[in-house]
Amino acid sequence: MKILTPISRIFVGILFVISGFIKLNDPLGFSYKLQEYFSADVLNLPFFEPYALAISVFVVVFEVVLGVFLLIGYKPKFTLWSLLSMIVFFTFLTFYSAYFDKVKDCGCFGDALKLTPWESFTKDVVLLVLILIIFYGRKYIKPIFNSFMTNIIATLSLVLSLAFGYHVLMHLPSIDFRAYKIGANLIENMSTPPNAPKAVQEFTWTFDVNGTQQTFVTDGSYPAVDGTYVGVETEIIEEGFQPSILDFSIESDQDDFTNYFLNQERLLMIVCYNLETANQQGLQKLKSVSDLALAKGYTVIGLSASGEEVKSRITTLYDLDFEFYICDEKALKTVVRSNPGLLQLKSGTVQQKVHWNDIDDLQL
Repeated sequence: MKILTPISRIFVGILFVISGFIKLNDPLGFSYKLQEYFSADVLNLPFFEPYALAISVFVVVFEVVLGVFLLIGYKPKFTLWSLLSMIVFFTFLTFYSAYFDKVKDCGCFGDALKLTPWESFTKDVVLLVLILIIFYGRKYIKPIFNSFMTNIIATLSLVLSLAFGYHVLMHLPSIDFRAYKIGANLIENMSTPPNAPKAVQEFTWTFDVNGTQQTFVTDGSYPAVDGTYVGVETEIIEEGFQPSILDFSIESDQDDFTNYFLNQERLLMIVCYNLETANQQGLQKLKSVSDLALAKGYTVIGLSASGEEVKSRITTLYDLDFEFYICDEKALKTVVRSNPGLLQLKSGTVQQKVHWNDIDDLQL
């Protein structure tokens, strides 16, 4: 235990700091993941959904702070009980998600690293074992600095975490791991290369042959069986290539304009995933920036999942001279962590992306 405890302490502390910081870089994105967990289809706790952002900020700040506390040896009893409680809860959550196939990605490392549900559960089990080792070897945990310095570092970790979380909420994530980041080409990220590997599937066919049910396994072709078809089950043996953007589109009620707009040389895309909950101050800023963009020869469009009545009302209320097109709400939440948010594109490549707070920084 004398050797295992410090090794486990360093590993767990660093992992908590890294995992927490990645989510703290994008607390709004983590709040969307929490809303998914709280939904009726998963934990059925919809009354928590309005508080998802507050819970998100608390959890990620607490995660970073606990990692720092563990590394410097600050308040070991409080730190260890908190770590143990947190990992037990998340181990249950990831097991539930994996076993019942509810959430495809736990969001443990935000958009920086995608883990399957079973990978997330395995990671939490390993962390649980390591935290138990630290817990039972807690007598070997000693502060690495004197009391004054330890208190200063502990306080700074909390203050700086809160300040960083506030900064990215008022602007945009400092590091963008998504397929819509500045420099990304959306057309390429939506495309499948000609020689991309395809998914390998296994089909298990069931037939009634002379009163007895028999199964036949193929790679997809219909088996030549002298019997009555009963059913088929499909299993993916190996995942094929999947574009990093799957659900983004620019549509009207009648047509799909995705390729048309993404191939524009100068495009200003205004994203409001929900116009009814969009920040009013941000909506007020759209008139001047869109008029300036139109005057400079930009194609200006809006994207929203809101209904036509809401779009018409907002357009009239704020005297907007551009048209809103339809896009999936979840996709728009991924495009930009701001409601509204703006992207300037050149032939599908994102040149600039700004929070509504930073509209004045947009260079047209």
